[in-house]
Amino acid sequence: QVQLVESGGGLVQAGGSLRLSCAASGRTLSPYTMGWFRQAPGKERQFVAAISWTGGNTYYADSVKGRFTISRDNAKNTVYLQLNSLKPEDTAVYFCAAGFPSYSTYPLEHWYDYWGQGTQVTVSS
Repeated sequence: QVQLVESGGGLVQAGGSLRLSCAASGRTLSPYTMGWFRQAPGKERQFVAAISWTGGNTYYADSVKGRFTISRDNAKNTVYLQLNSLKPEDTAVYFCAAGFPSYSTYPLEHWYDYWGQGTQVTVSS
């Protein structure tokens, strides 16, 4: 079992930045592909970014490409999501997840086995 805990969310003005962290316990994160997803009020959860277990491959939703950066530190058992140039439409609960998706399935939720409880990001205009 892997327990994931997100942190770093908060209220920020449009154009601002936040850094989300996802800390794991129970098992090392190093074999897992890690993903970040988000869910806005009244909407389905959507893929944001993913990173391979080595950190050598990263994937982003078009809506965040160039603004968000995913990274990981396997020694610290932690994954990060740097959010820059935030927009009000980025407001959502952000979740991290661990699993073994392939390069073609990384945006699909059911390929991830473990999920955190989420952290709220609110961007004011």
